Amino acid sequence: MAYVLVVDDVRTLAEQYAYDLSRLGGWDVRAATSGKEALERVAFESVDCMILDLEMPGVDGFDVLRSLKKEDYRLPVIVYTGTGNYDRCVQAVKLGAFSFIDKSEQMERVVREVENALTRARLEREVEMLRRDLGTDSALIGSSAPMRELGNAIARVAAISSPVLIVGESGSGKEIVARELHRLGTRENAPFVAVNSAALPDNLIESELFGHERGAFTGASQTHRGAFERASGGTLFLDEIGELPPAAQAKLLRVLEQGEVTRLGGERSLKVNARVVAATHRELDAEVEAGRFRQDLFYRINVHVIRVPPLRERASDVAELAGHFMKVTCARFGVRRKRLDRAALEVLVGYDWRRNNVRELRNVVERMVIATDGDTVGIEQVPVEIRGASAPKRRAGARTFRELKSEAERQIVVAALENQEWNTTRAAEQLGLSDHASLRKIMRRLGLKKR
Repeated sequence: MAYVLVVDDVRTLAEQYAYDLSRLGGWDVRAATSGKEALERVAFESVDCMILDLEMPGVDGFDVLRSLKKEDYRLPVIVYTGTGNYDRCVQAVKLGAFSFIDKSEQMERVVREVENALTRARLEREVEMLRRDLGTDSALIGSSAPMRELGNAIARVAAISSPVLIVGESGSGKEIVARELHRLGTRENAPFVAVNSAALPDNLIESELFGHERGAFTGASQTHRGAFERASGGTLFLDEIGELPPAAQAKLLRVLEQGEVTRLGGERSLKVNARVVAATHRELDAEVEAGRFRQDLFYRINVHVIRVPPLRERASDVAELAGHFMKVTCARFGVRRKRLDRAALEVLVGYDWRRNNVRELRNVVERMVIATDGDTVGIEQVPVEIRGASAPKRRAGARTFRELKSEAERQIVVAALENQEWNTTRAAEQLGLSDHASLRKIMRRLGLKKR
């Protein structure tokens, strides 16, 4: 449920407005009677939209807008006025307000304006996520048996609010899985906040996770909302959780158990409601045995475990992934669409992507696109180290002969389809089949669908 804050120094008007909005819009609507109170509410509560009076004593509406902009609160603000001075409203819009209305407007119109503001904020978050995702590892591309199992595992736990632990090798696409859990869950329209524990210095981890008050330490010139606050109502993704130092582990456990955070240098506890999805490439049970990871925290985040298969276990997805990365890379650099020829594709499929999995494949494809002047990427554009190491050397492990045979068949069929841009008639011809109907029958048996 969205949280709307009405700010007006006339208490009776603010409370009546809040009541009517709550009744008609179905939101959690509260009232604040000063600009100072409004800023305190925003600092400590997850406000989704604000209706703001400009004419207030002390901290007026313009001061509130300036503070919101300075602190980078991405909060839609609708200003309203009873004076009819629309020049001041236009000035407020220039300071970042979403829109303005007159206090005499019918409440139904105000409800529509709030709905528009909430929708705009949600779309902006989605666009930001899409821009960030463009050209990422795209771990969920592929229809091999391991990927179907991964998809089923995500679907089973997506709607559950319990913590999830994602395990997998570096570059296998753990963050993409976390984003899919968020997209398919009940918090899809709420924030998704990602924190890479391994990329932060030890002295900044607690500030990033839990926030800090102004003056909490040298350089803390303004209040900072931590990741738990920013993700409240949505999903907090803690990547490489095994890298957290002991002090941060202890505080994280407390937040998970109590649902509250206390900023560094602060005394007030803040309620947070973020679903935690953690990821690691380490064996956390071994880290617990070695005393490097808290056992109680391990049991707290180990409620549901999703394993992301390494690329070498789903080699038949390499052709489809490579085709996707070709398309995305060409679009990103603004060049004409290129295609992989058969020989280059066979080399990529035959390589053991052990060093960095899907991320390594993406980087290699980008290098090949940049190195190609024509429309076709050939084997000469494949990096020498990939060509030299490429060979059919898949490890059987505990997989059965039938599984290995099916995987090999999928590799051959997908490579032919990618080579012919998923034209089943030409792919059937390349594979030496009698007609495209025969290929479609094989595709159905292998679980492949024409894109």
